[in-house]
Amino acid sequence: MTTHQLKWLSYMTCLIMFMALFGGVVVSKTGSGLECGNQWPLCHGRLIPAYTIGSLIEYTHRLFSGLAGLLSLASMFAFWRYARHRRDLLAYARLTLLFVIVQGGMGALAVVKSQSAPVMALHMGFSLIAFASSLMLALGTRQAFGLGGDSRTEQPVVRKGFRNLTWVTAVYSYIVVYIGAYVSHTSSQGGCSGWPLCNGEWIPEMSGGVGIVFVHRMAAALLFILTAVLGHLAFWKHKDIPELRALGVSAVLLCLMQVFSGAAVVYTLYNERLYIFAALSHIVLISGLFGVLCYMSVRVWQLSGGGSKR
Repeated sequence: MTTHQLKWLSYMTCLIMFMALFGGVVVSKTGSGLECGNQWPLCHGRLIPAYTIGSLIEYTHRLFSGLAGLLSLASMFAFWRYARHRRDLLAYARLTLLFVIVQGGMGALAVVKSQSAPVMALHMGFSLIAFASSLMLALGTRQAFGLGGDSRTEQPVVRKGFRNLTWVTAVYSYIVVYIGAYVSHTSSQGGCSGWPLCNGEWIPEMSGGVGIVFVHRMAAALLFILTAVLGHLAFWKHKDIPELRALGVSAVLLCLMQVFSGAAVVYTLYNERLYIFAALSHIVLISGLFGVLCYMSVRVWQLSGGGSKR
């Protein structure tokens, strides 16, 4: 298998992984999770379900999840067979396969037996890690086998402080995602009316869903500050590393759009059609942000001399 074929395999894996993640969000937001009953992998005892919108949504998600698993397995084998000298790429492929299996198993359990909100939020978190791993594989393969080829040229070194800030931001972004998923699975979205104020107050009374939503908002605000600082340092302090500058700018833009999509979720909460669009945009943006931060974390580790690609 040529490097060109490996590159396109990684792209396809990332795309299908995104479709599986996106499908899971659609299932959650439309309440289609049990449209196939408590059966898995069949749907009401059939391989091809009856034609209803809900069962079609759920079954399409299952198909994309299955395809994501097959492509993850193919990617892991291909990179092990033809690019094992690239330990970083092989690690991404292994992580993708591992978390596809984990999130697939949790999804099946959620269908067969009802799960608590914290467990369902964790299912979303594992799906996000699977997508982020596939995105790192695609970006890493593009960087390794792109126009510059598998270059061994000496690269600039980043400082330890910047590396640590990148790691902290990436890990913290996952925590914010988990809190957001918990808000969704506890149906607490309506806890705070209005934005940026919560029920007309800067600090509302912490009761029921209000407290959950308010914590998520504060966590998201801190994430934006961290991402803005990270993007500023990447762009202005690393002019000799175009890749880091591009990743930093991408992270800031994604985070900024994420903030506005969060506001859109609040203002469209009681408009079903617009709410679905806003909620899906919210998840898509945070998925992209988390993936970019994860890949950036690996790159700064490599550029700080902490890891070897080969």
